[in-house]
Amino acid sequence: RERLWQVRAREVILATGAIERPLVFPGNDRPGVMLASAARTFLNRYGVKVGARVVVIAGSDAAYATALDLKAAGVEIAALADVREAPGASAAAAAGAANIPITTRATVLATNGRLRVNAVRLGHVTGATVTPGACIACDAVLMSGGYTPSVHLFSQSRGTLAWNEAQQVFVPGVAAERTRAVGGCRGLDSLAAALADGAQAGNAAAGATGPSNSAAALGASAREFSSTGAPGALAQPGEVPPPKAFVDFQNDVTTKDLALAAREGFRSVEHIKRYTTTGMATDQGKTSGMNALGVIAGGFERPIPEVGLTTFRMPYTPVTFGIFAGYARGDLFDPVRTTPTHQWAQAHGAVFEDVGLWKRARFFPKSGENMHAAVARECRAVRDSCGIFDASTLGKIEVVGPDAATFMNRLYVNNWSNLAAGRSRYGILLRDDGFVYDDGVVARLADDRFHVTTTTGGAARVLGMMEDYLQTEWPGLNVWLTSTSEQWAVIAVQGPRAREVISPLVTDIDLSAAALPHMGVARGRICGAPLLLFRVSFTGELGFELNVPADYGREVWEAVYTAGRSRGITPYGTESMHVLRAEKGYIIVGQETDGTATPDDVGLTWAIGKAKPDFVGKRSLERPAMKAAGRKQLVGLLTEDPAIVLDEGAQVVDSAGQSVPLRMIGHVTSSYASAILGRSIALAMVAGGRARLGETLFVPMPGGDIPVKVTAPVFYDPKGARLDG
Repeated sequence: RERLWQVRAREVILATGAIERPLVFPGNDRPGVMLASAARTFLNRYGVKVGARVVVIAGSDAAYATALDLKAAGVEIAALADVREAPGASAAAAAGAANIPITTRATVLATNGRLRVNAVRLGHVTGATVTPGACIACDAVLMSGGYTPSVHLFSQSRGTLAWNEAQQVFVPGVAAERTRAVGGCRGLDSLAAALADGAQAGNAAAGATGPSNSAAALGASAREFSSTGAPGALAQPGEVPPPKAFVDFQNDVTTKDLALAAREGFRSVEHIKRYTTTGMATDQGKTSGMNALGVIAGGFERPIPEVGLTTFRMPYTPVTFGIFAGYARGDLFDPVRTTPTHQWAQAHGAVFEDVGLWKRARFFPKSGENMHAAVARECRAVRDSCGIFDASTLGKIEVVGPDAATFMNRLYVNNWSNLAAGRSRYGILLRDDGFVYDDGVVARLADDRFHVTTTTGGAARVLGMMEDYLQTEWPGLNVWLTSTSEQWAVIAVQGPRAREVISPLVTDIDLSAAALPHMGVARGRICGAPLLLFRVSFTGELGFELNVPADYGREVWEAVYTAGRSRGITPYGTESMHVLRAEKGYIIVGQETDGTATPDDVGLTWAIGKAKPDFVGKRSLERPAMKAAGRKQLVGLLTEDPAIVLDEGAQVVDSAGQSVPLRMIGHVTSSYASAILGRSIALAMVAGGRARLGETLFVPMPGGDIPVKVTAPVFYDPKGARLDG
């Protein structure tokens, strides 16, 4: 139904025209009261008479054209009431020739009618005095307060506006881009002048090589009456504004509302706009803007230019949210983000999965392998020799500044003051309600610099949370935050032979266990590229994470892969990564946690700094409900039949054969077939889980209840001996 075009033009001509202003008087919202130009359009375009006996209220000569056309069509003009001292000479002459009665210095005191207007009461203005006049029967009231140039697009392109005193309107001033405003939008009220202006601007924009146009060639003609009029409300007897004189028809803002804003002390036009809502929503001042400024200026006894303008918001014409969201066109539905090794993985047969907006290699099948066989082979390779994994999608944030450690202490549960430069620590971030929000390895590169990693899907939200607290809670801290997720390619080399594989390639770093222990961090070079080396492991094996600038990512990956071929190096994907970490009982935020898990629930109490006075979420952890014995806790599950792999998300109950509804005490969060253990394993969140170790629970399934034994969540190398190779 809609299509969004993005056009990049060397020159833009704005021929946005002008919009007729309504007049502001009591009862101007009654059905049958309309703009004069609307009545003229109904007549000339659609052949419709808006009434049989009409009253025209003129604030500009433009209203006379409507009166003349209606008169010629047989409509009775009961009165033509001009609110000015006198109309233009040509307009007055034309009305006189058509025997249309004219009243000058008029005002409207009220309109009558229930379902539609049936009469209008006029008044006469002499200086500051308003004298009541005749009540004229009619079935339509047509009004014209002049025309307001449509300067929205010009203003939205950062062009500045200028006040035209003669016409009492704002017109385009100095352009900020290659834009040319022509015709009605720059204050020209003659059709001939507008056409000539457009032709001249078109020729100038097209240049010598472009086609030329002539206004005369268009052959247009029209009755030429000035559209200049004064904005504001019509004069009324007394000082109290009438309650039903509408300035903004869309938001039901009256002169009384604007007067109230002034009494409340609002002086800025932007504040008055927000207090009264005038000029907001889709109107954006199209019909209400100049009248509102006129009323405000009159109340403050200041000229309109001193009152100023409100901001014109985009879009000029309302559009659906769908047009901004875009079309569902297969791969184009979402942006596609790929890592530096993506093409290498494609060439080596990787099957990809979507993680957030990233394409990540899920597994690397060889000929004849299904996913389960490929994952089993990849996992055995990591446990027996060496695996290589692309971890570039992890979020990365630099926290830098003299108060960096203070900031990290206040944000994360961990103690960062006692972390030495060149070391890293597993960090946990909570929400203020005490529940786990994100996790990742945090390295201290210097006393005033931390390199924070986050989950792939949590990069943006963690940075947003950091910025929120830094700007609103701790603005006095001298800290800078920078997202570097795309700047680093991360290559994880994991397995007992990992050190052998990368040693020939790394310079300026001693890779021995004594010099670079587990959780150590060092800077050096690899294959000539700058290297930030982490000795960390998400598999439980000896592991190194090579952080290199993204432009070097594929080159270093291929060099590591080539160096490791003789040592059995095997690329592995996210599916194998999940199995390997589950064998070690490592959690994944969003899988083991669901937004209601505390650090203690998932066995991470050890990470909380014991002497820390405060951190985000600490007070919430002290609530009794957060320490209740029946909370769900992370445990391991082993099926009696080692070949059965539980379904992730399956419920856990404490007794077999339960009837519906079940008494559910937990659920399976992760479940895999482990090649190295030769059986299935599962992680689960179970009520009072740590007190149930050794118990037999049940997982109800359509084929019957599956008995499972509750174990510790670490299934492989519980003492961590393999971390040193």
